[in-house]
Amino acid sequence: MNSEKVLSFFKEITRIPRESGHEEHIIAYLKEFASSRGLYYKIDGVGNVLITKDAAKGYEEVPVIVLQSHSDMVCEKNEGVEHDFRKDPIRYVIKDGWMIAPDTTLGADCGIGVAAQLALLDSDMPCGKIECLFTTAEETGLDGAMALEPGFFTGKVLLNLDSEDEGEIFVGCAGGLDTTAEFHYKDEPVQENFMIETVFVKDAMGGHSGDDINKGRANAVQLLGRFLYGILDLDWQLLAIDGGNKRNAIAREAKAVIAAEPDTLEIINERLEDYYDDLLEEYGDIEKEIRAGFSEATTERTSAIDEMTAWNLVTALCASPHGVLAMSQDIENFVETSTNLASVKMTEPGVIRIGSSQRSCVTAARRAAAAKMEACFVLAGAVVKHEGEYPGWAPSAVSPIRDACVASYKKLFGVEPKVKAIHAGLECGLFTEKFPGLDMISFGPTLRGVHAPGERLELASLDKFVALLSDLICNYR
Repeated sequence: MNSEKVLSFFKEITRIPRESGHEEHIIAYLKEFASSRGLYYKIDGVGNVLITKDAAKGYEEVPVIVLQSHSDMVCEKNEGVEHDFRKDPIRYVIKDGWMIAPDTTLGADCGIGVAAQLALLDSDMPCGKIECLFTTAEETGLDGAMALEPGFFTGKVLLNLDSEDEGEIFVGCAGGLDTTAEFHYKDEPVQENFMIETVFVKDAMGGHSGDDINKGRANAVQLLGRFLYGILDLDWQLLAIDGGNKRNAIAREAKAVIAAEPDTLEIINERLEDYYDDLLEEYGDIEKEIRAGFSEATTERTSAIDEMTAWNLVTALCASPHGVLAMSQDIENFVETSTNLASVKMTEPGVIRIGSSQRSCVTAARRAAAAKMEACFVLAGAVVKHEGEYPGWAPSAVSPIRDACVASYKKLFGVEPKVKAIHAGLECGLFTEKFPGLDMISFGPTLRGVHAPGERLELASLDKFVALLSDLICNYR
């Protein structure tokens, strides 16, 4: 197995639609892959796939190793980009040592892990029995891992290939919880002398709500709410609001359609220009492309949201917590608890829905963060619910596979890898509940900008990732 073969499989995967909850095409691909090679496979009721390759001759006594990746991807694109994730292949370029999707997510999270598993299954490497697990809907709540039946795989050692920093071996992760708030509004007529326009915050960096939450990046939903709160002293109406998308992505874009008298709109636009200057000063060198401004109205709505609901919504968006809530006292520079104000959507008549997610490796802290979000929106009159909680993964004091991976990395590259926990959620926490005694680590090549357009894979790190994986699989005893 080599990195060229892994990259070749990944290029095939970029042509297969695999949005979370719509993995039927990648499942069919995995099924055909196994069948054409005479490999045993099975598929459970939610689309989790397990492909098994028997041990090479002389390796029958080697412990079975499970390799695991998720088959779905986060589907995000830049505003105005024509791309249908249900049917269009991912458009990528290879430039300056990186594989990049300029206008969409690339899907290297976790498609590169899937590709590595396929390359291994397709190789003749001398190794023990391997079981390759491909789970579904990881990005929308670890649904496949949650539904996994005990006994679906037999191995007691698991390599999760869903990490994004080469040279780092992960042995723990945060758990997560989703919180949704709903405002129910009534339509009001737009005043006759009012004109309509759109105000927006856009082109923020965005990023992964776990890995990037401590990097000081702008949250467009929060910033739009902050601006709207700052003009509540003026007479205007809110017709529509939309921002963010996935719960596990930091919001890059948000917009609101407002109506006011022409003179009032002039004042609002002057304040928006000043606000934009404030954002540039506040975010400095972090946000190179962020913009705030106004444009012609972009909505089919002809009515406004009732005044009280609009006031409550704007106030709650401004007050809502977002970002790091606590750093670990035990692990240096490790985010313990965070919350992500992910989206605000008007997806059905009379309802405005705010999506958020909370992460922590400490269960009580995670639930406290969710309670803080709930309190903010309940005070504003919203109905709040929590769902999709999944456990964290606590590091183990004794881990033979961790020790073997550290030794392999040092042998190959002459330096010690970093062994650490990650604030992002991994499926490993769920595996510990369903498969007690499982010895696990997580590692992967270097990815940047995951969960946002411009996601990229560093090809030099792919070489090292594949070399490490190959050495570990062939030599673990």
